[in-house]
Amino acid sequence: MTVLRLSEIDPARIDEVGGKAAGLAALIRAGERVPEGFCLTTAAFDAGTIPRAEVLAAYRELGEDVAVAVRSSATAEDLPWASFAGQQDTLLDVRGEDDLLAAIEACWESLDSERAIAYRRAQGVRASRMAVVVQRMISPAAAGVLFTANPVTGCRTEMVVDAAPGLGTAVVDGAVDTDHYVMPAPGRGAVDPAAGDPAPPRGCLAPGQLELLRAAGERVQDALGSPQDIEFAVDGDGALWLLQSRAITSLFPLPEDPEDLPRVYMEAGHMQGMLRPFTPMGRSAMQRITHQWFEAFGARARAEGPAMVAFIGGRMYLDLTAFVRSARMRRSLPRTLELYGPRVRRGMQQVCEDPRFAPRRGGRLPLATAATVALRMGPPMLRGIAASLRHPDRERERSLALVDVVRAACAPDAAPRTPRERLETAEAVHRAMLTGPMMDSLNPLWTAMMCQQLATALLHGIAEESEVMAVMRGAPHNVTTRMDLELWSLADGAREHQELLTTTPTEELVRRHRDGTLPEIGLDAFLDRYGHRAAAEIDIGVPRWEDDPGPILDAIAGYLQLTDLEQAPDRRFARAAAEAEAQLAQLVERAAARSPLRARAVGFLLRRARMLIGLRELPKFLWLMPLRRMRRELLAIGEELAAGGILETAEDILFLELDEVAAVLGPPPAPAGPAAAADPRALVAQRRTAHAREMRRRHVPVLLLSDGTDVEATLPALETPGAITGMSAAPGSATGPARIVTDPAGARIAPGEILVAPTTDPGWTPLFMTAAGLVTETGSPMAHGPTVAREYGIPAVICVPDATVRIRSGQIITVDGAAGTVRIHDEDAGTGR
Repeated sequence: MTVLRLSEIDPARIDEVGGKAAGLAALIRAGERVPEGFCLTTAAFDAGTIPRAEVLAAYRELGEDVAVAVRSSATAEDLPWASFAGQQDTLLDVRGEDDLLAAIEACWESLDSERAIAYRRAQGVRASRMAVVVQRMISPAAAGVLFTANPVTGCRTEMVVDAAPGLGTAVVDGAVDTDHYVMPAPGRGAVDPAAGDPAPPRGCLAPGQLELLRAAGERVQDALGSPQDIEFAVDGDGALWLLQSRAITSLFPLPEDPEDLPRVYMEAGHMQGMLRPFTPMGRSAMQRITHQWFEAFGARARAEGPAMVAFIGGRMYLDLTAFVRSARMRRSLPRTLELYGPRVRRGMQQVCEDPRFAPRRGGRLPLATAATVALRMGPPMLRGIAASLRHPDRERERSLALVDVVRAACAPDAAPRTPRERLETAEAVHRAMLTGPMMDSLNPLWTAMMCQQLATALLHGIAEESEVMAVMRGAPHNVTTRMDLELWSLADGAREHQELLTTTPTEELVRRHRDGTLPEIGLDAFLDRYGHRAAAEIDIGVPRWEDDPGPILDAIAGYLQLTDLEQAPDRRFARAAAEAEAQLAQLVERAAARSPLRARAVGFLLRRARMLIGLRELPKFLWLMPLRRMRRELLAIGEELAAGGILETAEDILFLELDEVAAVLGPPPAPAGPAAAADPRALVAQRRTAHAREMRRRHVPVLLLSDGTDVEATLPALETPGAITGMSAAPGSATGPARIVTDPAGARIAPGEILVAPTTDPGWTPLFMTAAGLVTETGSPMAHGPTVAREYGIPAVICVPDATVRIRSGQIITVDGAAGTVRIHDEDAGTGR
């Protein structure tokens, strides 16, 4: 059949009728009032010819020369993850057979419009086919759009209506000012009075009509299983007609089954430069790691109520509800969280003022009592801090020696093992390293951080915090700095191969490295030491540099563009160290003007901090080695499962969780063959699709409520006149062309460019070596990226909202690391991204 009545359509047959027709069919099956009509299926589009007789016969059934709406219904349209709103054509008030056939042709042609092709590419949709919906026109007194969740804030307890008199096209096209209504969703809690009057006395919709809409929205959302974007019309008799329904694709996912409402979550992955979604295995490993980490500190990862760590939309969040509801802790919570940026502080202040988060008596924090933690951690920590203060060189070297200890413990061995033995070995090695060497490496770092904070307090009223932070520039003994400088040295020694390394596509260089035809430049030795690193490296599911050295080869190509040796990374680092020492002496001199005793204390604390702060990167560096061992063992298990037909590829194991892998392997002894194990391939395919969808998400809420509210979306913008405001992370100022980078793979930063990125972690830091400055959308001054930026002496501004959107590559910008601002000098410049 090439023509189907809307009432005859199976909503599941999107491939036959497209998304819009499938949605209309679902509305009809749910008992909603929908204008009658028919669908010209994709079979006609595939044939390339309109079945004239069938179409005209269906049209005549609607009435003699009746006015109809002719609407695109592509197979990639009105999908749960991509609305395709306005990307293909709709023609209204079409009357007569010839005009109808011409309108169908126009809908077909709109599939290949420039905007539709660009949208499909952005959504990762490779191909689409076109069906066409023809419906009797409704003559509306008013029309518009109903959202069953607030599309701006994400709040699921609010419904939003935008309506105007007459046709609804003026609403969806944005051609007129609309009447805007915010209503509490039935049975989903009360709306905040500040959100607006849910039934204003004036407007094109009466209170009774709004109630009809609200009830219809609840029915449709329940029937279709997700928040909906519903087009509607109210005719002259007051009847409500539903013209379309599709999922609201922009909403950030809700927390899974929160045990009570409301709750507040803070996104924590950005502290590790991780804004992309975790793979399922990465999430599973992180949950296991978190549990082991809390246990090592004498605490429990879970007490009364939900777990403290939650994964929402694949991102890692901390549940701060218990802290907000604590009468004692909530007073200082916004100020405490300022470490994570002004966006978090402002948002948390608003949450603490929300009556829904009023203090509760008798609530327990999600960690064990402070006394329990102190008894476990206090004595060894105090002993370690005391030793680091007395003998900083000895304690630093003791910590750095742990690199060789962990590397040896995590080295692969040739002993044959079953898949279950591989899994058990990987977990045992990781647990031993996490609760042993990694814990042992922390005391000198805590000492450095304590010294820096005490010095800042002693210099209150004498120096700004950014001036104290400048003393940490060029700090020695940082494993990430050492890694980047070794990479620079490698590149400098490879200049005889400059043409090959800078003009050959990265994929070809990687291929040549793997087959042994790349010239010897020291890359293998570098990967032996640092191949366990990568961008987003805390996700075990992400390839390491040893798996894909493309980002390293790209960084080398960028280094080889440097011609001014005064800007060479080793010289820049040395200058940063010299400037930091000068800054330290100046601060001591300024403190001496107040008190010689204070000056001695400041000098002692800042020197200890500089001697030890380079260890900031060491604990994570150590942790990544057992994480790599676990990844290797999992991939080896994946190869065996793929060989047995249980998985399609070895990498599919990264889209399972640790417990699921154990279940597939079965209890010891392992099942005799793949027939005895559950088939996880469908689950892997489903998760791959969901992961790819989340990878395309541009905005991740910093603070999220359990009803879906993005707290930041409810705050007024905070700007400095003439500049974009962020947070100071590394002092100094730099002016240069911006370079937008959303993924370090394939990225090259020319000398003097300013790197603008969503986030950074140590896997990004090779790009810092030629960058003049750094701007990120998230972060904390203590996160890895800003720490390394300070040590290289490049200014950094973090927590700049939508920096990668508001700034374009090629624009000349000034980064003021002390003020925490970014100024765009030429608004019209830019080369795109």
